[in-house]
Amino acid sequence: MKKLFVLFGFFISTMALAQPKPKPAMTWKDVMTWKAIPGFGGTQLSPDGQWYAYVLSTYESDAELIIQKTSDSTKYVYPIGAPSFAQMSFSDNSKWIAFKVFAKDKDKKAAAKPGGKPIPDKVFLIELASNKKTEFDRVKSFAFNGEKVTHLALLLTPAGGGAPAGPPSGGGASDAAKGSDLLLFDLATSKTQNVGNVSEMAFDKSGNWLALTIDANEKAGNGVQLRNMNTGVTMTMDNDKARYQSLNWTEKGDALALLKSTKDEKYKNERVGVLGIKNFGAMPELTTYEPKTDSVNFPKDMTVSPNRSPYWSEDLTRLFFGVHKLELAKKEDKKPAEAKKDTTKKLSDVEKLAKIKADTTLKTIEDLQKALAKIKADTTKSAVAAKPDDAEKPEVTVWHWQDKRLQSRQQIMEMQDKNQSYLSMYDVAAKKFVQLADSTVKNVSVVPKQLYALGNDNTNYELEGSLDGQSYVDIYLVDLKTGKREKIREKHYLPNFWSGPQTSPDGTKFLYWEGTHYFLYDMVNKTSRNLTQDIKTSFVDVEDDHNQKTPPQGLVGWSSDSKAVLLSDGWDIWQVPTDLKDAKGKALTAFNLTQNGKRDRIRYEQRFQLDPEEKGIDLKKPIYVRIYGEWTKKSGLARIENGKTLAVKPLIWEDAYVGSLTKAKKADVFVFAKETFTKPRQYFVSNNIELASEKQLTKNAPQFDKYAWSAGTRLIDYVSDKGDTLQGALFLPAGYEQGKKYPTIVYYYEKLSQTLHNFVNPGYSGTGWNPAIYTSNGYAVFIPDIVYKLNDPGMSAVWCVLPGVKAAIKTGVIDETRIGIHGHSWGGYQTSFLITQTNMFKAAAAGAPLTDMISMYNLIYKNSGTSNGQIFEGSQGRLVAPWENWDAYHRNSPIYHVTKVQTPLLLLHNDADGAVDFTQGVEFYTALRRLKKPVVMMQYKGENHGLAKQPNRKDYSVRMMEFFDAQLKDKPVPEWWSKGVPRLDLEKHLEKRIFED
Repeated sequence: MKKLFVLFGFFISTMALAQPKPKPAMTWKDVMTWKAIPGFGGTQLSPDGQWYAYVLSTYESDAELIIQKTSDSTKYVYPIGAPSFAQMSFSDNSKWIAFKVFAKDKDKKAAAKPGGKPIPDKVFLIELASNKKTEFDRVKSFAFNGEKVTHLALLLTPAGGGAPAGPPSGGGASDAAKGSDLLLFDLATSKTQNVGNVSEMAFDKSGNWLALTIDANEKAGNGVQLRNMNTGVTMTMDNDKARYQSLNWTEKGDALALLKSTKDEKYKNERVGVLGIKNFGAMPELTTYEPKTDSVNFPKDMTVSPNRSPYWSEDLTRLFFGVHKLELAKKEDKKPAEAKKDTTKKLSDVEKLAKIKADTTLKTIEDLQKALAKIKADTTKSAVAAKPDDAEKPEVTVWHWQDKRLQSRQQIMEMQDKNQSYLSMYDVAAKKFVQLADSTVKNVSVVPKQLYALGNDNTNYELEGSLDGQSYVDIYLVDLKTGKREKIREKHYLPNFWSGPQTSPDGTKFLYWEGTHYFLYDMVNKTSRNLTQDIKTSFVDVEDDHNQKTPPQGLVGWSSDSKAVLLSDGWDIWQVPTDLKDAKGKALTAFNLTQNGKRDRIRYEQRFQLDPEEKGIDLKKPIYVRIYGEWTKKSGLARIENGKTLAVKPLIWEDAYVGSLTKAKKADVFVFAKETFTKPRQYFVSNNIELASEKQLTKNAPQFDKYAWSAGTRLIDYVSDKGDTLQGALFLPAGYEQGKKYPTIVYYYEKLSQTLHNFVNPGYSGTGWNPAIYTSNGYAVFIPDIVYKLNDPGMSAVWCVLPGVKAAIKTGVIDETRIGIHGHSWGGYQTSFLITQTNMFKAAAAGAPLTDMISMYNLIYKNSGTSNGQIFEGSQGRLVAPWENWDAYHRNSPIYHVTKVQTPLLLLHNDADGAVDFTQGVEFYTALRRLKKPVVMMQYKGENHGLAKQPNRKDYSVRMMEFFDAQLKDKPVPEWWSKGVPRLDLEKHLEKRIFED
């Protein structure tokens, strides 16, 4: 029997040894080395679809570029330093890739210290077939020569390492030369040619021509040059003691426009003219327009603006550019006449005091005080007399009740207003200048084909809009043949982006929104008609719960032939004809392209523009769209065939987030992304138009398998206290065991249940929140949806969040005695309000919260300079003006219910918050403190609405988790929470935390 027990014990111990070792939770320290593909600009597919490049970057160490073949396992890996964002480019023939290599993170930090010097970037050129590398130092920018692919052009930074100096703000120009060396590297021979003093370079689309602007010391030899890349011949098209800038080729590459600036001592800013080059041949044709020589049509006190790039009309008959005011140079102040020298000896204050002390007539304290006061008065009087007149001017701002824009808004917009440019054109054949925009109608945009332009002006409605958040404009039609402008829509309502004019590819029509319908305006005939009145669906965005009147769903796009528009009703995509009848006289009607969206609760929500150069949607070709299950949270990709037989075919449909579809320029090679909350985003390739036979390309988040991650997700259905059917996303903790309850963080921001399948890279956010880190460390995370009722933004959270949490508790995952809540900004407001209405939560963290809706209404949104009132009435606040419903403001303000708070609160509010004023956090903190409620407010000096500086992000992320760990996991309470940090001990406290971190 004893032997049997020994064998049994041996068996058990062997089994224990065989069990895999639990993976560690991811700590905040681990975040620093986490590698992942950045969300923007981190991937690229070669034109032939045979190569895929992607970046893996980290927080404070160096990134690498992976160049992966799509058809096999060939892979090249290159360190690229610490980029702000990746810069890479495949050649048009897919034989080469060039990319920037940046300074290493440690070298960047050293260079940023006092006395440090900037470290210029490098460029690596890789021949893909052989992996042959060529390096180039001190590169500012680079480009292959278009479709020709014979050369790589590299514009270098000056030898000192810094980038060439740009023009100062205000439209002036620096005298310093901006030119540097340009290297032309021959891809076939590996020979390099150097061109000096180049400030800008640009290839045409074909790559046959290279345009250069020359900017040398003292403007010697400045000009614009064209290099024929076939013959190597360079032509100087114009040269002068001037500054040449803003090279801009047409899309086809058949013409070039640029600006030419010259100094005029009478003005602060330069006089600017426009150059146009076309008819490329033995000697291209140069067009020059100099405003100072046009005294008939061009405004006397203006010049061409350097702040807007010029461009050609599609038919190459007109040049478009901006014009702005010339600012007179100030005359030098005359030197004041020298004051007559005072020959009398002036006593110093010390001497005066000594004289007073020796004065025997000063018998009393009062006598002494009078003498000292006289010395002070005499000193002040002398100082004032010595000040120049300018010092006497008051620093004042006059706020008037009829200001169309608040003075704070005017201050934010001051430089933009000073640099305001008005769209204009020059008719080359007629040699005539026409100003299209002016101070009356400032905003004018040329529509496709350049037959017409559309202007909008909110002058009559700007004041009212700044008060109530409702936006209106007058719309103008400009005939570009004559320059004539007329108002065609008065007080046009703009509840969202889609309600403004959406022009057709042929430039003859535009779509606009009025009431509950889309209308079509014919710019040729100047007629308008209701386009959607007979369609048996609604295009109103009924789920938009802001205080806006009937906002529309989005326009999917115009057809390339301008004979139809594709509209979304929020579920399906409708093809709506813009003509009443076809060529045979048959009546045309709208039809549902996708058919099953509303029926099956599937949203056809995004069309992928696979050809970046398309001009409208070619309805003869398949249309690829992203699909999303509103109640299942599934997503995928579908293809719409719109030929003789209408058909919609789902290609991918999974319990995942699927999207980011791209296509190779010259092949049917597609790349798309998939992710779940428990699996990082990866990119997949398919050589099939049905996206079949997918192959994983990337190895994103290579350290993923080292750590413990969430065990999965659950979708929670519930009903709000007001009867709304809602959902919440429940993320399980790492190592989840059925039947065991876990501490939970509830997070929210309006509607976020659609993030059920979104992978979140571990990182330091500007709010301290990262669900992946929390689930890795044993927390469950629940994200419920909130929908809003007008005049009850706070109560809406109560009506939605609490039922959602109760429904989630029924899963058995959540420990109802250990629930914390967190939100930032609008979510911070919800958090601050919820703890005044319930004791369900054991701990709360609120970032940048609104706490007093009455005082907040009347404060300034400093980031934009606008009034919070317009946000309250027309946007997120979802309230009427306070004097129309004082009770709504009172019952939805956390500050007025502060006595009910029993939940420990960690507040984050920064002193430079330009969205939610710092006083909002201070109000709530001081009220809670007065009531002796447990509250700590973290204030990071100089930070705005969210934390931007990395040390601050690290610090708050760690503190917030320490707070929740202490409150919800019974871990040791951090001293900064239990005792605070006296000002005199702050440095020592921070040094200790940095050392520990």
